[in-house]
Amino acid sequence: MSRTFVIADRELRAYFATPVATVFIVIFLVLQGALTFNLGQFFDRGQADLNPFFTFVPWVFLLLIPAITMRLWAEERRLGTIELLLTLPVTQGQAVLGKFLAAWAFCAIALALTFPFVIAVNILGSPDNGVIASGYVGCLLVAGAFLSVGSAMSAVTRNQVIAFVLAVAICFVFAVASNPIVNDFLANTAPALGAFTRRIAVIDRFTDFTRGIIALRDVIYFATFIGFFLFLNTVLVDQRKAD
Repeated sequence: MSRTFVIADRELRAYFATPVATVFIVIFLVLQGALTFNLGQFFDRGQADLNPFFTFVPWVFLLLIPAITMRLWAEERRLGTIELLLTLPVTQGQAVLGKFLAAWAFCAIALALTFPFVIAVNILGSPDNGVIASGYVGCLLVAGAFLSVGSAMSAVTRNQVIAFVLAVAICFVFAVASNPIVNDFLANTAPALGAFTRRIAVIDRFTDFTRGIIALRDVIYFATFIGFFLFLNTVLVDQRKAD
């Protein structure tokens, strides 16, 4: 694991060595603020909670996280540095996990910078901070799920734009899998598929966290989701490292 953390530290430093970190964090905070206070009617609701904030986090992540992950492997392949990386005394699994952990830590930092929302809601009322903490755990797990998808898609191609589009498309499918419109359509055309899509929906699992419920089945779901796409990422890197 020490080698994995070395790679993670290298990648995390690389984020802050370029404007990527600043741009992502600023856009994330601005979008969350605008959506929470305007569309979410944070003040008009008259309730001391962060439900308006949590409602929009997965959708903002859906757009921004693929922008982070699209360069993870596509850039390495385009520049030809993937061969150099994989000649180091690390396994492909360690390299994949290290890059993922760095991106996940970066998202955790962005989430941590939303602390003014927590302070504001505590000044305005007496919220259940346990529910708020649970919601943040859910946000971090959703970020991890989308990051694992984006990282795998980045290993598919050396074109960052294609990696971005593929990641957005797949994350969108998992995000809307529980939408009533999708469920009604599938219930009429393929009932078995409709039942399956409800089970793999990311938003439904995330909603439980925003209600203060940290269920073992939801934790297992996210762990399995992330593990599957990281495994796929490792396989894709192995197959395409010579391309």
